[in-house]
Amino acid sequence: MSVETTDATAHTRALLTTADPHRKTTDRTMTVLIWGAFALAMIPLVSLLWTVLVNGVGRLSVDFLSFSMRGIYGGDPSGGIYHAILGTLIITGWATLISVPIGLLTAIYLVEYGRGPLARSVTFFVDVMTGIPSIVAGLFVVAFMTIFLDPGTRLGIMGSIALSVLMVPVVVRSCEEMLKLVPNELREASYALGVPKWLTIVKVVLRTSVAGITTGILLAIARVIGETAPLLVAVGVTESINFNAFDGRMMTLPVFIYRQYSQGLSTCQEGDMQCVVDITYQNAWGAALVLIVIVMLLNITGRLVNRWFAPKLR
Repeated sequence: MSVETTDATAHTRALLTTADPHRKTTDRTMTVLIWGAFALAMIPLVSLLWTVLVNGVGRLSVDFLSFSMRGIYGGDPSGGIYHAILGTLIITGWATLISVPIGLLTAIYLVEYGRGPLARSVTFFVDVMTGIPSIVAGLFVVAFMTIFLDPGTRLGIMGSIALSVLMVPVVVRSCEEMLKLVPNELREASYALGVPKWLTIVKVVLRTSVAGITTGILLAIARVIGETAPLLVAVGVTESINFNAFDGRMMTLPVFIYRQYSQGLSTCQEGDMQCVVDITYQNAWGAALVLIVIVMLLNITGRLVNRWFAPKLR
């Protein structure tokens, strides 16, 4: 929105509120209500961030971020979350590679080609997938992979497939809305120059909406990176570092948080006295803070991409 448009809107609003006292009162009342609703919505968010920050920042250290929990037992504070960070990034990365092409191509079909019963069916199933509980996605992947593998097999790629089931409808919906925002005049101008439809989509439509599509994909990643139930079912747990998503179990930050918190307090022996150590709770809070930071970085990256690559309006 240009400066001239903003000034004109403010001037029109001032004239309306000056000419009608009742309108002015209504305007002020609604402004107060909106700001009040915003403040109420921010209270739980700020409280959550503050609680995680206070409880987790004390656990952060170089060792905590660079060591795994292999060989760590009881109240030993020397363990870390490196294996969980690595597993989260690898599993989420594979889920992105699976879901983004499927979601983007589906959105292109619905916007550019989709007509008739098939398009309506695809839209219906996308809506249904949006409401699938996350643990159902994990159970589905385990049941499906059991056809080809042993029933007790747990792999990182199975978690990626489960997350992709949750990501695909989000990617489809976000990409579909971004493609719809591209003016038809741009498509018609390309067709008038003799450019085929597929090339128009690649060179005009996708280039125009690349900022919004990228933002939607990053938000879809941020939406699934904190899932626990499907990964707990499909990937399992491990205390060791695993770089290969196709070989063995992997640990992720959400599962690490759950596992550490579920272990409860640990006990130690100091001479004749028995003490209680809350190192597992500290590990959980520290991992939660790292996970929130990763999600915030993804959201900030999406905002920056949207600002840098959005079409410039003159």
